[in-house]
Amino acid sequence: MDRRFLTVLGVSLVFALVVSAVFYQMSSKANSGPKQPEVTDLKDVVIAARPLSVGLTVKAADVKIIKLPGQAFPKGAFSKPEDVLDRPVVANILADEPLIEGRLALRGSGVGLAPVIPVGMRAVTVRVNDVVGVAGFVLPGMRVDVLITGHPPGNPTTVTKTVLQNILVLSAGQTLQTDAAGKPVDAPSVTVLVTPAQAEMLTLAGNEGRIQLVLRNGGDQNIEKTSGLSLTTLYGSHAKPIPGQPDQENAEKQRPRSKPQPVAVAAAPPPPPPPAPVPDQIITIRGIDKKIETVVSKKSTDDNGRNQ
Repeated sequence: MDRRFLTVLGVSLVFALVVSAVFYQMSSKANSGPKQPEVTDLKDVVIAARPLSVGLTVKAADVKIIKLPGQAFPKGAFSKPEDVLDRPVVANILADEPLIEGRLALRGSGVGLAPVIPVGMRAVTVRVNDVVGVAGFVLPGMRVDVLITGHPPGNPTTVTKTVLQNILVLSAGQTLQTDAAGKPVDAPSVTVLVTPAQAEMLTLAGNEGRIQLVLRNGGDQNIEKTSGLSLTTLYGSHAKPIPGQPDQENAEKQRPRSKPQPVAVAAAPPPPPPPAPVPDQIITIRGIDKKIETVVSKKSTDDNGRNQ
C-alpha cells in the first residue's frame, strides 16, 4: 500500500476524532444546564368548590384545599377551611377562585342582605310595579335615579322632581343576583343603598307622592341639577288655570296695589316786596355845575295814603 495514502488517512482519522471530541463536550454542557430547583415550599389555599353568590353563607361543601408555592400565595387568602366557614359572601366568587378576606363578611354579621350593607349606610325597600321598576330591568348592581310626582304644599298643580340620583340597587324582589341568562327579574320591590338622610327622603317621597325609578349608566357619576317640571310648564299655552285657583301670572296681575302715600310739600316762601318806584328827576348842567331836581307826580301818595 502507498505510504503517502496511509499518512493522509491517519491525519484524517485524527482530525475526525478531535472534531468529535469537541462537539461532544459542547453538546454535553448544553444539555446539563442549570437544574430546576424542586418546589418544596408549598402552602394550602382555600378555594371555592363552586360559584358562590352574594348573600350565601359558606359551608364545608362550598370549599376545597389546593397547594400553591409560597410566592404565589394570594394576599388575604386562607389556609384553613374553618377560617371561612359560616361567613357570608359579600362579592361573587367564581369556582376554583381563592377566597379572599375582602369578599367575606364577619361571622355572625347576618345572612342575606345585611352583610352587604356598608357601615354608615342603609338599605331601603321600595314597592314598585312594572312601570316604576322600568319593566323589570332594574337589576342588582345597577344604578338608578328616583323621581317623585305629587302636589307641593300650597300648590294645587302636579309637579315631578328628581329627589335622588346615582343610587345603587342591592336587590330586586327577593333576588340579590340576576339569573344565569341575565334576563329581567319580576320584582314587586326594589332595595336600594342610601345614606340615613336619603332614606328619610325616599320614605317621605313614597308616602306623599308617586315615585319612579330611572335607569342610568353605571359609569355615569354626574349629578344633574334639575328644577322639576309642573303641568303648566309641560303643556305651555294649552294649560288653563284651575277654577278658583288663579295661576301665578294672573295672581300677580290681580294682586291689590297699595295706595301711594301723600308726600308733604313745604310751604313756598313769600314773594319779595316790589322795588320802590324811581322818582322822576330833572338834571341841569351849567358849565361845571350840575343840579338835580326831583319831580313829584300828582298820582303818588305818601305812606298815609294822602296825595302829595
